[in-house]
Amino acid sequence: MKPVKVGLLGLGTVGCGTVTVLYRNREEIARRAGRGIEISIAAARDVNCLPQCQASGIQITQDPAAVVNDPEVAIVIELMGGTGLAREMVLQAIANGKHVVTANKALIALHGNEIFARAQERGVMVAFEAAVAGGIPIIKAVREGLAGNHIQWLAGIINGTGNFILTEMRDKGRAFAEVLAQAQALGYAEADPTFDVEGIDAAHKLTILASVAFGIPLQFEKVYTEGITHITREDVGYATELGYRIKHLGMARRTPHGIELRVHPALIPAKRLLANVDGVMNAVLINGDAVGSTLYYGAGAGAEPTGSAVVADLVDVVRALTADPENRVPHLAFQADALADLPILPMEAVETAFYLRLRVLDRPGVLADITRILGDLSISIEAILQQERDEQTTEADVILLTHRVREGNLNQAISEIEALASVTQPVTRIRLETLAQ
Repeated sequence: MKPVKVGLLGLGTVGCGTVTVLYRNREEIARRAGRGIEISIAAARDVNCLPQCQASGIQITQDPAAVVNDPEVAIVIELMGGTGLAREMVLQAIANGKHVVTANKALIALHGNEIFARAQERGVMVAFEAAVAGGIPIIKAVREGLAGNHIQWLAGIINGTGNFILTEMRDKGRAFAEVLAQAQALGYAEADPTFDVEGIDAAHKLTILASVAFGIPLQFEKVYTEGITHITREDVGYATELGYRIKHLGMARRTPHGIELRVHPALIPAKRLLANVDGVMNAVLINGDAVGSTLYYGAGAGAEPTGSAVVADLVDVVRALTADPENRVPHLAFQADALADLPILPMEAVETAFYLRLRVLDRPGVLADITRILGDLSISIEAILQQERDEQTTEADVILLTHRVREGNLNQAISEIEALASVTQPVTRIRLETLAQ
């Protein structure tokens, strides 16, 4: 049987990783797919970049349209990134009847509903395993391995840059800005790190995971997103003292009232496996009604780990080339006419526990005023930690851990607490997730 011809858009880090994995393991891949897979043409800005990818025999062009319009190409791999030209090329490939494999999480999160609808009309596949958590096969695990489960919730550390920063802050007591500079020097963070440290990258990935887990349309615009730039070394230290670790968490939960979709820093008990995922590694914890909780851990980025996921998608597409389109695994795990129109909860309606850090004047009655405000709004306290007084300012930090509370109530409480003359700085609040059954 003739090899399947593949066209590649983008020969950057992930593109080269994909070529390297496919070329190095071509015999093993052919055994798994049932036939050979060859990249015959690739689009790249630099037409002389192929030698660094450890492969040869690929036609290089600077014109992406030449790839998607090549009549011999059956599958197009999109690794350009961005959502402009990438969307245009993916839609053109689909219109030409070609299957698509992509690692572009922003493209899927923002335009996936349109792309999947077009793909269904043309009877082609769009595979996107590499778009979430790099080399971890999390999409396949949720879409196929857990297909017999009613997914209750999932929680993930799905951005390696943010996880590296918080790990360094905890282990070495360093400030956020100092560790961010190191992450940029090591190549973990971009010159503009906004997507990583503000949670946008994680929100793209969470959007995709939630759709596959719950059978809902992709709704990136409804994800609550909060970054880690306000986390201080003091917060990291206090959390450790209380038996927790701070992680930048992507959380999706099914409730009787709708779906929670949120990305934010969170305290996690130090004994939880997810709390011990350090450095640039990723992990996703999924809770299903039949299987319970399962954890998926591995490299969330990098040339060959992500290339591994791209090649796995290629193998799946090649295996299914002769399958009836109606019998293929649906793009978002559920049949297209069975997606549920479940509401996404506003953040004010979400219930979690909280860590609160208050900078207050060290004088009698201050704590009583604070607890009165919390009590009036039905917010109960689980633990209190008061640090030693700063003799120069006569101020002290008071740390409170609350029981679960509706976020809207806590917002009101914080507003009233910050209005007290004895509270000298804005209240720092970080959500707390026990990740229990």
